[in-house]
Amino acid sequence: MRDFASSFYKGKMWKCTRDAYGASRGWLCEDCLVQGRYTVGEIVHHMVELTPDNINDPSITLAWSNLRLLCRDCHGKRHRTDAKRYMVDELGHIRAL
Repeated sequence: MRDFASSFYKGKMWKCTRDAYGASRGWLCEDCLVQGRYTVGEIVHHMVELTPDNINDPSITLAWSNLRLLCRDCHGKRHRTDAKRYMVDELGHIRAL
């Protein structure tokens, strides 16, 4: 979480919105459901990224139309950049994913 958003994500309004939204989706990842998979959704994602300019705008931060419940894998895919990601194999060698 970015510094400018820390107090928002720790606040009661976000926690209530997050919990209500997740419950409304049955706590299932919305991206996985589109693909016919049933996966537990863990992260309520903002479709329009939060910035210092919009962090105090409830039409962006709290509007259900800007939210999507995702599993960790789908959330990672949405935030993945073109930067290479790496793993360490069983022999301790660093390998690109």
